[in-house]
Amino acid sequence: MSAKYIFVTGGVVSSLGKGLAAASIGCLLEARGLKVNLLKFDPYLNVDPGTMSPFQHGEVYVTDDGAETDLDLGHYERFTHARMRRENNCTAGRIYETIISKERRGDYLGKTVQVIPHVTDEIKAAVRKVASEVDVAIVEVGGTVGDIESLPFLEAIRQMRQEQAPGSVAFVHVTLVPFIGAAGELKTKPTQHSVKELREIGIQPDILLCRTDRYLSPELKAKIALFCSVPREAVITAKDVGNIYEVPIVLGGEGLDVQILRCLDMPAGECDMTEWKNLVSRLRHPSREISIGIVGKYVEYQDSYKSLHEALVHGGIANDVRVNVVWVEAEGLDAERWEEQLEEFDGILVPGGFGKRGISGMLRGITFARTRKVPFFGICLGMQCAVMEYARNVCGLEGANSSEFDPSTPHRVIYKLRELRGVDELGGTMRLGAWTARLKEGSFAQQAYGQLEISERHRHRYEFNREYETTLVAHGLEIAGETPDGTYVEIVEFRDHPWFLGCQFHPEFKSRPLNPHPLFKAFIRAAMEYRERREGEKAVASPSVQTRELAEDNAANPPSAVPPER
Repeated sequence: MSAKYIFVTGGVVSSLGKGLAAASIGCLLEARGLKVNLLKFDPYLNVDPGTMSPFQHGEVYVTDDGAETDLDLGHYERFTHARMRRENNCTAGRIYETIISKERRGDYLGKTVQVIPHVTDEIKAAVRKVASEVDVAIVEVGGTVGDIESLPFLEAIRQMRQEQAPGSVAFVHVTLVPFIGAAGELKTKPTQHSVKELREIGIQPDILLCRTDRYLSPELKAKIALFCSVPREAVITAKDVGNIYEVPIVLGGEGLDVQILRCLDMPAGECDMTEWKNLVSRLRHPSREISIGIVGKYVEYQDSYKSLHEALVHGGIANDVRVNVVWVEAEGLDAERWEEQLEEFDGILVPGGFGKRGISGMLRGITFARTRKVPFFGICLGMQCAVMEYARNVCGLEGANSSEFDPSTPHRVIYKLRELRGVDELGGTMRLGAWTARLKEGSFAQQAYGQLEISERHRHRYEFNREYETTLVAHGLEIAGETPDGTYVEIVEFRDHPWFLGCQFHPEFKSRPLNPHPLFKAFIRAAMEYRERREGEKAVASPSVQTRELAEDNAANPPSAVPPER
């Protein structure tokens, strides 16, 4: 049987959660025994998001095959069993690059190259490419209906309904139903106008996901259904939730999967969301909580670390603990009394990034974690900073640095990847994708993974300089992971510490709510043990403090004599 297609569009405003909606649809269909794949179209002209600022785009999510993609692909992998690859994210820039290359080769045989049919044909080819060997392909169209950039994509999916057999295509439109406080009511007009705009380009939505902060009443659903020409059952409340893993359950409770199967005329098994419901229950009712400080460069826009935040949540689920993430601006640690910002954390994590800004604050955070025995986890740039801090403060290599930040440093303990020397282009030129590493037996990493060989995803342009390995190891730093050929250092550890680990790869990209990443499980467990030790020390100290205070009080105010009993 050929695949069916679900196209997810958005209207009124951006950031309504189309990516989570698409991922949740995939989750619900998999729970019914169907096999799905997902595709994200981004209408910007960049070939990929690899060179975009995290403040504009958020996280760059890396796949096993080395593609730099939109962060929504992280949601797809966390919510479904589909494995993302380069073809699962397609930008307008890549579409136009492909077309121009074909035109230059003469593939169009002298024809005039136009948006219709050439651009739309290329878009449809991208859709069909991800639909092989699955029951349903779910396609998210980025942007908002009405944006000029997304028009070719909307035209292409309109054509798909014409070309596919009846009952093969469903359009799901995510829209906004705002609550107006002054009026004390929900307003449906933005949804009506959004659907009207979609109809003007030839697309009639089959299902409406209405983003709102409260459930829609039956009367309000009936009104939206009437004005937007959809069945009342196809008006779905997409209510705000406490955490993203509740979204599939809320949408399933509204009957979203039932309506999709009706539109696609598909038989499917009963929806079994038992595992997912148990997951949400554990999230809502943890036995305790801890606090993790993330010392980063892009903390003002937390989508820059989306997968990292979710991986910490997963580590908490595995240990039955709520993880309170506190974002610490690295530059803020350059101030006086900076230690006070870190004293209450049960663990410190320094994530990836590029550029010199905030590095001195990151180094201070690492020094604090190392000297105060606070569990530390350094990822990519965080691992490189850990090596720099150790070289300066333990090995005595004054001025030790990365050649990224100081090309003239006397001790470049971190330097540019050897194969990239002389390469000035930034796009797609890093060490990207899944690479194998071998772990040292007995190391923190090997204990966490429970195996000696691993595969993890990378995104970096600089590496550990092995010319300094002898000096660093002699002073107690341990090389706990490296590539099988011994070329690259993948993991460093400081063993005279409860848990101090830096890795060159990005483990957060492979963490799943139902299968948390081993390193995040181990880091959270170490943070829990650290908190327990601190609380135990406070408990031991408290009685002696109370006894001393009582003695001082008695000395100042001696109790009056009590007459003997007669």
